Amino acid sequence: MACPICNKPSTPRYRPFCSKRCADVDLAHWLRGDYNIPGEVLDETPPEDEEKR
Repeated sequence: MACPICNKPSTPRYRPFCSKRCADVDLAHWLRGDYNIPGEVLDETPPEDEEKR
């Protein structure tokens, strides 16, 4: 399996990545919001009925 960041062969310690650096690069992409999962946007405000409880 190739590293999804740099396409070098992956290593068992960092699988699916080849190194800690590539794993950290991938984590940074997630933290910045570069990756997302498609779907409907959810309204995060609770319905008024639940607020009164």
